[in-house]
Amino acid sequence: MAKIWDYDVNELKKTKSGKIKILERMINYGPDKGEKISLSMTKKYWDKLHLFERSRKLMELLIWGKYRFSPKTKKSYWMN
Repeated sequence: MAKIWDYDVNELKKTKSGKIKILERMINYGPDKGEKISLSMTKKYWDKLHLFERSRKLMELLIWGKYRFSPKTKKSYWMN
């Protein structure tokens, strides 16, 4: 289940914060063979998930079709 090596999965499933941690691990490290990442749970807990930057951007693109929540940079990379 979701590459959780440092927690008891059965205990995590009992709490909201545990479910969020399982979802984070599934997105960051990939689900185990045969598992699927729940779209509804991902949308529901989106603001509470601590994801790797690339995983967050990919999920934003897959779910909403754009980088919806990524902060916009004010830095200009073009040289004058």
